[in-house]
Amino acid sequence: MAEITAAIVKELRERTGAGMMDCKKALAETNGDMEAAIDWLRTKGLAAAAKKAGRQAAEGLVGVVVSGNKGAAVEVNSETDFVAKNEQFQAFVRDVTTLALAGGDDVEALKGATMPQGGTVADALTHNIATIGEHQSLRRVRTLSVDQGAIVSYVHNAAAPGLGKIGVLVALESAASEDVLSGLGKQLAMHIAAASPQALNAEGLDADVIERERAIAAERAAESGKPANIVEKMVEGAIAKFKKEAALLSQLFVMDNKTPVQDVIAAAAKDAGTPIVLKDYVRFQLGEGIEKKESDFAAEVAATAGVKG
Repeated sequence: MAEITAAIVKELRERTGAGMMDCKKALAETNGDMEAAIDWLRTKGLAAAAKKAGRQAAEGLVGVVVSGNKGAAVEVNSETDFVAKNEQFQAFVRDVTTLALAGGDDVEALKGATMPQGGTVADALTHNIATIGEHQSLRRVRTLSVDQGAIVSYVHNAAAPGLGKIGVLVALESAASEDVLSGLGKQLAMHIAAASPQALNAEGLDADVIERERAIAAERAAESGKPANIVEKMVEGAIAKFKKEAALLSQLFVMDNKTPVQDVIAAAAKDAGTPIVLKDYVRFQLGEGIEKKESDFAAEVAATAGVKG
């Protein structure tokens, strides 16, 4: 029997998208013949993942989980919203989110983590693609932790506990009671879900985003026909307004639309008799930043049938 080396298994995985154990079995069944192994995987329906890799995946689920003083958020994408209702897919996202607690923010590292059922996250993802029939991808992961305090989670449009369209984590550093922090954290998380801040504070805003806003403001101000010194003040005023509305701590709290978030936190700290610091937050919205392709259903049907337009 031909020797089944790690290099041959790797090549088969890359060519078919099948899982490691399936590739090993295929090579063993075909005495190490690469082409025969590919055919073996195809007959078992395990090479389907490779065919689906080019499809766009902008649906799926965001998962959030909290354990002790640490929380994790993960986004796993699929092609259609129907997959988000699939129990196998939901279980996968839930398991992967829990595994993320032990790691950092590296997607590739998470793909190499071992699933509770055995095998890696990458292997399980490939198996899901083959069995569910849609391209899927592990897009991103973020973790938060505090030395003392609480991590509070919130899911908007929940499909199942801890799974939904928007997932939020809030990290509060404080010696305040769990009840105080969980109540405040839930309100802040709901605000973040609704207001979609771009950074914790103005200093954290992306410099490129600010410059883009500055260019837009300058063009608008120039159209006013006012003197250059007035135009400059108009631009600076527009940038100051943008920073205030984009940074979480200076945003107006959605619960009353008049109190800055930093003042809401300060008031809670005063009532609790101890400092409360909003250390960080995570907001994952499903598919954000993915440009969704507009599809022409009639054209797709015609193309499938071989009818020329």
